[in-house]
Amino acid sequence: MYDDSLTRQSLPSERYRLLLGTALSVFGSNNGFVIENILNTDLTYSWYELIDKESGRLIPIIATTITKKAGDEIAILFSEIIEMRNRIIHGFRITSSNSEQVIATKCKKSGVQFEITEEYLMTFIKLNEELSDRLHAYRGY
Repeated sequence: MYDDSLTRQSLPSERYRLLLGTALSVFGSNNGFVIENILNTDLTYSWYELIDKESGRLIPIIATTITKKAGDEIAILFSEIIEMRNRIIHGFRITSSNSEQVIATKCKKSGVQFEITEEYLMTFIKLNEELSDRLHAYRGY
């Protein structure tokens, strides 16, 4: 399938692309929200310093800021989301067993390969919503 107004290359379904774009958007929003909460907790950090860090490199900073005040739930959830995001970003295109264009991935540590399904993307989006809710609650501390 392709949308010849965008590209002649084959593309995943419109729904899959919507979920993929939504997944990337909510992650980007939460990454910024994590940084905002770090900065509101500890003014010794700089937005310029934090925004340039890979998301996983924020985990130790979360541990010394947010976790000290609110426990480790935010750090654990953010770590899980980062790993899922990495599987999406570092995935590769395949034709699925249903003859659809999707992303597949290979876990670096285990070598396990799997398809990034619509269900995976929905789970990722919902986990980001949960993280956003936790970050909003933390901001209200």
